[in-house]
Amino acid sequence: MAMDPDEDDDQVEWVSYSSAGYGSAEEGLWEDVVPADSPSEEIDWYDENPIEGESMIEWDAPPCPAPLGIAYLARIGCCDFCLHRLGGRRTDATGAEGGAALRKEAERRDPELAHQESSIECPTCENLLDDVDNVSKIISSACDGIQFSTMQIGVHIPKDLIEEEDRIRSRYGAPGSKPLKAAFVEEVQTSTSDKVEGIEFVRERPDLMVLIDTLTLRVDVDVRPVFLYGRYRKLSRGIPQTRWPCRACRGRDGGCESCESTGLQYPDSVQDLIGKPIAEQMDALDTAFHGMGREDIDVRCLGQGRPFVLEVKSPKKRTPQFASLLELVESNAKGRVEIDSLRLSDRKEVARIKQTRSEKSYTIRFKPESIEDPEKISEDIFALAGTMIEQQTPKRVSHRRADRNRVRQVVSVDRVDIDGDEIEMTLRCEAGTYIKELVHSDEGRTIPSVTSIIGAPCEVIWLDVEDVHAD
Repeated sequence: MAMDPDEDDDQVEWVSYSSAGYGSAEEGLWEDVVPADSPSEEIDWYDENPIEGESMIEWDAPPCPAPLGIAYLARIGCCDFCLHRLGGRRTDATGAEGGAALRKEAERRDPELAHQESSIECPTCENLLDDVDNVSKIISSACDGIQFSTMQIGVHIPKDLIEEEDRIRSRYGAPGSKPLKAAFVEEVQTSTSDKVEGIEFVRERPDLMVLIDTLTLRVDVDVRPVFLYGRYRKLSRGIPQTRWPCRACRGRDGGCESCESTGLQYPDSVQDLIGKPIAEQMDALDTAFHGMGREDIDVRCLGQGRPFVLEVKSPKKRTPQFASLLELVESNAKGRVEIDSLRLSDRKEVARIKQTRSEKSYTIRFKPESIEDPEKISEDIFALAGTMIEQQTPKRVSHRRADRNRVRQVVSVDRVDIDGDEIEMTLRCEAGTYIKELVHSDEGRTIPSVTSIIGAPCEVIWLDVEDVHAD
């Protein structure tokens, strides 16, 4: 939506011109020239037309605030509002009332103006400013039932009207007179303020963005999203972080038999287990989920939880009740997902969440093909601490990620337990490390790996994110 910044009135700068003195090469060169006196009295342009036989419309009038300039605008059919807007005269009244006062003054000077046809369409606004009250009523009605305190108004005006208004204003309008678009928005704001209590008009981060099409008087109201920050813990496996469209129908409306008409590959997601009850309480259309990274479907996320920002789209209620929201999410998730640290956020934090690369701690359980010397295997795994590993994009994600090599660090190995023919270890790694591949090597695409250092193929049984070290 196009947005017009408010325009401050320009300061009128009056420049005095002085005659330049010319030196002569020879004395007496200009002795026979008699200087002519300039008239000291101001010319009253209303005494007679400057050019005999021509009407005022055909004559090139001076710009406002000269009386003849104001009279010219009245003669070509400017409405009272535009007469005041372009006239540059300070009057006790403003808007249309101020223009009416200027028109009476012009008619007093030139009585013919009083007999001018009143049905002429204003050439600078095409009588658009007569619709201000109607537009503000439409806005007020469209906002009924929506909780908001701030608004931003944008307006679309036909290009040909803008060009014609600019031509007349730049030639005949007073210096610093407001363009039509800025003046129309200002009037709509004033009129809307009279109808909607407690509204504030802002230029950034409004609750509502209103776009007015002046050609059709259509008003589109965009309810801006509310952002909520929190941390989630995923306590069950088999749940994706965000909605996963059905592979068969690709999530089309109505779904298919394969997804039981849901359009989803998995019926539940962290996004919906958290977002649906929140959207319901805030009377919103939908949600978008922005997480600080993501874990695989079969991976739990424990500890403090993973930071996220939930974008609540087009909410009619903008003041969430956090205590009740936590209860609603807990009831909806049924022990599969928990959240805490819920608070209001903004779009900037979405960018921060996406860009933050935080170290993470993991616990992984796997089964080597054989365990011949448990003590040596434990020592070799502990020796991975501080190692820089090279990982080529895993085969399991190569269909959606660029095939390249990544160098990551194993920050620490904190625990290695050998339980029969299975091994469980806890480690901390740099952001972006593929932990499963660090264990089974992904057919040698991760170097070194647990498989390579113990000399036996390993099968991953399960993986948990123990903590996300952020904030």
